[in-house]
Amino acid sequence: MTHFVPPELPTSDDVLAVLRGVIDPELGSDIVDLGMAKGARVDADGTVTITIALTSMGCPLRAQIKNDAVARINALPGVTGVTIDWTELSPEEKAETMSIARRVAADQAKETAVPGGARVLAIASGKGGVGKSSVTVNLAAALAAQGRAVGLIDADIWGFSIPRMLGLEGRLVAERHDGKAVITPHSLEVPARNGGRPGRLDVVSMGFLVEDEESALLWRGLMLNRAVQHFLEDVAWADDLEYVLIDMPPGTGDVAMGLARMLPRTEMIVVTTPATGAQKVAARAITMARKCHVRVAGIIENMSAFVTPDGTSYPIFGSGGGRDLAAKSGVPLIGSVPLEPGVSLGGDTGNPVSVGNGNGEAAKVFVEIADRISSEISPSIAMEACSSRLLRLVEDALDQAQQT
Repeated sequence: MTHFVPPELPTSDDVLAVLRGVIDPELGSDIVDLGMAKGARVDADGTVTITIALTSMGCPLRAQIKNDAVARINALPGVTGVTIDWTELSPEEKAETMSIARRVAADQAKETAVPGGARVLAIASGKGGVGKSSVTVNLAAALAAQGRAVGLIDADIWGFSIPRMLGLEGRLVAERHDGKAVITPHSLEVPARNGGRPGRLDVVSMGFLVEDEESALLWRGLMLNRAVQHFLEDVAWADDLEYVLIDMPPGTGDVAMGLARMLPRTEMIVVTTPATGAQKVAARAITMARKCHVRVAGIIENMSAFVTPDGTSYPIFGSGGGRDLAAKSGVPLIGSVPLEPGVSLGGDTGNPVSVGNGNGEAAKVFVEIADRISSEISPSIAMEACSSRLLRLVEDALDQAQQT
């Protein structure tokens, strides 16, 4: 007579092992590595109880995670049922989960032509009309005036304005290398602020691809993302770039989310004006960045006040919006740029005020913000300053050892 032998029950480790196949669709990694699978218990009757912590109890992906987890556990021998105890990650656990998700995204990201040693700063805003492009150009020029090589991507596909603001024109040129079209960016030498070696701006924009700057682009989602992807993958970006600044389209649409996937090491600087309305809309850009696991490095308040030659300040657009947004979002306010006609004139004539073409307070503030970015907010990690230099030191030490 044959006796029925019940299958051996899985262990809690067996359960956690199969849960590694359950991927959080939003975060792009499995729930075990993300710290969301908090434990598993297997009872003698084959019932498995697992605890899953979500980033939010109202997570719309809860049903998908549940169905996937239950199906995988039920496939284990001896399992007779699955129970899920739902809970929510603590603020500290959420921060760690997002950090893990960013690392995974960076590891899985498709390779681009942007050099790995460059800091990538996306300059964003919640809405148009806050001077985001003007801030981007002046920061890029001020960083280049430190003697650095800086890339500048005009990703504001519909509202491109970077070419005029830098006084650049002419079509981008593409050449074929190994069967692939490679675009050469326009390059602009920037005099060093302190008389040292000049810096360089390498620039790409849709403005270099259309007939004239009044041409309208009737593009949507996938085409916009594809244009940005070309700028990241098909441009011959120089290896010596220390910073790449990206002038983002206003709002929280396709380009911003696509950029987070294509360049997960991107950091965001949000531009707002002092007005409460602009501050509230800028908060959405911060929320979007965090949902896409992009670090928000700082806030810049533009058009903070109009200052007359005698020093009298008129807060035309209100006051305190940038400071309040920084406090509420836990992000540093890295500068407040006053409202000056010279900034607009510099943009219209291709002479940014931040590179010695303006003597006003705005020029001074742009330089201070650039200095703070390079020294504190997002210090340069150029290979010349770290890996290659260390390699040369090691080689020199080995040479000296051999000589002695």
